[in-house]
Amino acid sequence: MGGYADLPGVRTWYETEGTGDPLVLLHGGFCTNDTWGALRADMAAGNRVFLPERRAHGHTSDVAGPLSYQDMAGDTVAFLEAVVEGPAHLVGWSDGGVVALLVAIARPDLVRKAVVVGANFRPSAECFAEPAMLDAMTPDSTELAFFRELYEAVAPDGADHWPVVAAKVIDMWRTQPTLPPGDLARIEAPTLVIAGDDDMMTLEHTTALYRAIPGAQLAVVPGASHLVPLEKPALVARLITEHLAQGEVETMLPVRRAPASTSGASAP
Repeated sequence: MGGYADLPGVRTWYETEGTGDPLVLLHGGFCTNDTWGALRADMAAGNRVFLPERRAHGHTSDVAGPLSYQDMAGDTVAFLEAVVEGPAHLVGWSDGGVVALLVAIARPDLVRKAVVVGANFRPSAECFAEPAMLDAMTPDSTELAFFRELYEAVAPDGADHWPVVAAKVIDMWRTQPTLPPGDLARIEAPTLVIAGDDDMMTLEHTTALYRAIPGAQLAVVPGASHLVPLEKPALVARLITEHLAQGEVETMLPVRRAPASTSGASAP
């Protein structure tokens, strides 16, 4: 079921399905709700899933001026308050993961648990495995042909607006986000960081994200890329479901999660 929510920042298209705890799926850059593939149905099997399409994506119009993750996070906060009407689990992929991080920092009261897939906290030059890939991305390039078709099929601004949106998104990737580790350290929601072992983001950057968020968990999926939700949907769904269901993490030989001790005792 789909419809529009008149949010303060932008009239936003969203869809809902399933029953259970509220869970918001935040799609990637240039994407629509359809790009979740099988993971969408897997999440709806045990949750009330909300799928907003952000400004300049899918059925939601563009707005004047540049795009920013902060504005999209503000839209998501408004969506949680007006449509979800309370806190929810956030599952964000790529750009959606960045938005989830920003919401978790700004409004911890609205985020129960978070999952970020292929997300970054610094601009492309600092985190992309191949930063030069942006240079090959132009509105008419083959690299963006799939996303151009997605946009042209449903965009309320019309197919002719695609070059404007493409330029805005690429500019955003070049300069945003700019989150310092100190901001990530303020995240209170239990967070799972997921990435493919051949992700667009370097494993070093993904590890830094994981280490910066207190108590976070990390899953690097073997044989997977930045499209891991499409490549390994059953595995990703299981990782997410287990994360949402679990209580406090306990392991047999904790190191990072070991409680502070002054005894000086060491492991056998």
